[in-house]
Amino acid sequence: MDIRKRFTGAILAVAVAAVIAVGGLATTGHSMSHGKDIVDTAVAAGNFKTLATALTEAGLVDTLKGPGPFTVFAPTDEAFAKLPAGTLDALLKDKAKLVAVLTYHVVAGKVMAADVVKLTSAKTVEGQDVKISTMGGVKVNDANVIKTDIVASNGVIHVIDKVILPN
Repeated sequence: MDIRKRFTGAILAVAVAAVIAVGGLATTGHSMSHGKDIVDTAVAAGNFKTLATALTEAGLVDTLKGPGPFTVFAPTDEAFAKLPAGTLDALLKDKAKLVAVLTYHVVAGKVMAADVVKLTSAKTVEGQDVKISTMGGVKVNDANVIKTDIVASNGVIHVIDKVILPN
């Protein structure tokens, strides 16, 4: 099933409003969100449509709009496209697995890039640790961190180039 067809009208409306309001500012990294929460900040960036859809399907939008703070290692649409064929559709049909994968991308607290580089691991909301490496750039497990410190009102987003999967 085409992921774009699963996008709700409400998410599209929020995306359009957020892009107009922010002017795409969040796509540059090291930017401020002007009071937007993690979900609205990610939607405004424009390259997290698949993540927004997955969060909606998993019922996690309200959680990530909550007070937090949260640190989200956010895979781009391109990162989701790298998953093996059928994987995303299977996840979208299995809410428990989808929630596990998405919460594996979230760490409680606000961990800025300056803090991330001092860590070797971090406990995710899912319960397992992710490995953090700074050899040859910052990595979370085997995903490269490609943008850092996109600040939201309830935490921070670090953009990664691959979906990381729990064991």
